[in-house]
Amino acid sequence: MNTDPDILYIDSFESLKQICAALGDNDWIALDTEFLREKTYYPKLCLVQIATPERVVCIDPLAIEDLSPLFELLYNERITKVMHAARQDMEIFYHLRGALPAPVFDTQIAALLLGYPDQIGYGNLVREVLGVSLDKLHTRADWSQRPLSTEQLRYAADDVVYLVQVYQQMNGKLATLGRLDWLTEDFENLTRVELYSNPPAEAWLRVRAANRLKGPALSVLQALASWREQLAQDQDRPRGWVLRDDVLIEIARHLPKSLSGLGKIRGLPERTLQKHGKRLLALVEAAREQAPQPLPKTEFRQRLSPSQEALVDVMMAVVRLSGADNELNPAVLASRKQLEQLATGAGDVEALHGWRRKLVGERLLSLLDGRLSVSVVDGRIRIES
Repeated sequence: MNTDPDILYIDSFESLKQICAALGDNDWIALDTEFLREKTYYPKLCLVQIATPERVVCIDPLAIEDLSPLFELLYNERITKVMHAARQDMEIFYHLRGALPAPVFDTQIAALLLGYPDQIGYGNLVREVLGVSLDKLHTRADWSQRPLSTEQLRYAADDVVYLVQVYQQMNGKLATLGRLDWLTEDFENLTRVELYSNPPAEAWLRVRAANRLKGPALSVLQALASWREQLAQDQDRPRGWVLRDDVLIEIARHLPKSLSGLGKIRGLPERTLQKHGKRLLALVEAAREQAPQPLPKTEFRQRLSPSQEALVDVMMAVVRLSGADNELNPAVLASRKQLEQLATGAGDVEALHGWRRKLVGERLLSLLDGRLSVSVVDGRIRIES
């Protein structure tokens, strides 16, 4: 049981029902989770931390069989869920409910519009915004073990205690700058189901060496990867525990026709051979006669002409000036790779979407259309329309 008077530790249905009813009066809550997934396919939820300016709550999902009051709170569309690097937390809730909480506010994404680096970690953001250095002692803790110590609960609670303060400051600054609405598209993208579902039929796309195979070998890999993914999901085991990627590749390359041939595949455990050997051979036999799904189109980086290289340099100047004008790191507006794509006629790059389009995309399009000019006046670059 928690002995920290500042943290409300919830380990019963009745107390969960009461606190969630109270939290439901808020327009927003800070939210974080602690979980494990080293030995499972799906993340195992071990703790839920919620904070508002008035309350700090740690909810023990391992002690409470019915979490419906919590889900009612998290899926309340009137309440904004504030998270940092939200995708892992969102994946947990998607697995538990088959749906995603909304709306959300991700401080990692929002940080880009305040000049912080891309993919900034929570600890670094807290230090930059609040001047607080967080304790890292329990980073690798086993959150499934009970009882949780007071120190563990304080560590976990700090993730939402300071998130409240970070959000309040960031939200205020973004509102002052008129940039809150710019984040709408980015936050809505976090609630796209396809980000969190793992259809077995698409599992082969995560096998790194898949693009080295073709014909029957590729078809077999696709069938094996789908089988492994489905089995991992059904048994809630890491996919690598079912069969490693390199073993899948070796089976696909050698196309064994017998158990003895399959047994010669390097890295294939004897226990797997005995338990699943016949099934694997059946998959190989069926798949080798089928046409494989096409490989994803690889991004071909076209060699630029000298004039195109010069155009990219000019666009890079526009990006840097736009970053300076808005007190943003130009790297979060557009990469050189994106500018090279624009120079060669590609129109669908990140710089032309969402808030980036407002800050730099329109300028780049105007430059390419001849509606924008770049000149040097008194040793400084000037952009004019």
